[in-house]
Amino acid sequence: MLRDAVPMEDAARLAEIYNFYIETDTATFEVDPIGEAIMASRVAAVQAAGLPYLVATDVLGVVGYAYASPFHERAAYAHTLNCSVYVDRRSRGEGIGRQLYQELLRRVAGVSDGPHAPVHSLVAGIALPNDASVALHEALGFRHKGTIAEVGRKFDRWIDVGYWQVTVGDAYH
Repeated sequence: MLRDAVPMEDAARLAEIYNFYIETDTATFEVDPIGEAIMASRVAAVQAAGLPYLVATDVLGVVGYAYASPFHERAAYAHTLNCSVYVDRRSRGEGIGRQLYQELLRRVAGVSDGPHAPVHSLVAGIALPNDASVALHEALGFRHKGTIAEVGRKFDRWIDVGYWQVTVGDAYH
C-alpha cells in the first residue's frame, strides 16, 4: 500500500531505512546517521511546500519511501524538483521503488497550486556505479543528462554522480 507519510508516526522507521544507506552505501552522501526528529522535520518541510512524501507499507509496516523536493531555491527553478527513493534493504528487488516512483510522478503531475505548479521536470542524482538505480529511473522515462566526476567523497573514495531527468508529461505511468 502507498500513502502519504505522517511525519511524527513514520519518522523513526524512515530514519532507520535511511540510516542503513548512510552507514553502508553511497546512495546518499550524508555520513552521520540522523534521528527521528530530523527526519520528521524533513518530511514536514516537503509536505509544507505542497510536495509529495510517500511511504510504501506491507504487513510489517513501512518498507520504503519517495519524495520530491525543490531542485534549487532560486525562483527560476521552481518548476523543477529533485526526487529520491529509498527501500528497506530486505525489500529491495520487489518493485517497491518502481511503485513509489510511479505514484510520485503521478502526484507531481497533479501539483496545481503553490510555487511549484505546474511541475515541469524531475531530476535524480545517482552516485555511480549503481546499475539498479539507473535501470529504475530509465524504465520510468528518466534520461541521463550528465555526470560530474569525483564530486563526492565517502568511504575513503571519490564518487561520480550522474544526473537523470524526466519531463513530467513524458514520464512513464
